[in-house]
Amino acid sequence: MLTFYGIILNCMNLEIYIWGAAALIIIILFIWIIWLQNKLGKLLVGKSKNLDESMSVIDKEITDLKKFRTEAEGTFKNHDARLKKTVSGVETVRFNPFKGDGSGGNQSFATAFINEEKNGVIISSMYSRDHVSVFSKPIKNLVSEQGELTAEEKEAMNKAKDSIK
Repeated sequence: MLTFYGIILNCMNLEIYIWGAAALIIIILFIWIIWLQNKLGKLLVGKSKNLDESMSVIDKEITDLKKFRTEAEGTFKNHDARLKKTVSGVETVRFNPFKGDGSGGNQSFATAFINEEKNGVIISSMYSRDHVSVFSKPIKNLVSEQGELTAEEKEAMNKAKDSIK
């Protein structure tokens, strides 16, 4: 009979161990479910209730970002092309066109306005006591379209070209 009671006691101990192991497994699974729920909550975007809605929102946002990137690249190219046509180099050279007779001083000047495409204009002024003359010469690819440049105009153009970065 001892052996029968021993078997029953062993079975009861085994049953307690089984129930304890089952309870431990349930607690571990419960903790794991809570952890997964937190991860899923972080993954869901906005007011979406499930993963499919969240993925749709993310896909739409990626599409919008790609569209914005394309538009931004076009805008940047447009701005770059426009900037190349703006005046980037400006230099002035002052001189006395009447070197010896003393009239005029260094009031005369040649100013070059050049863009990155090496186009622009040179404006020259000849000053004397009696009058002031102003000339302008368009420049295309660092060459005057209207006649020869004076030494001062060439100097102003070269300095303006060198000042462009």
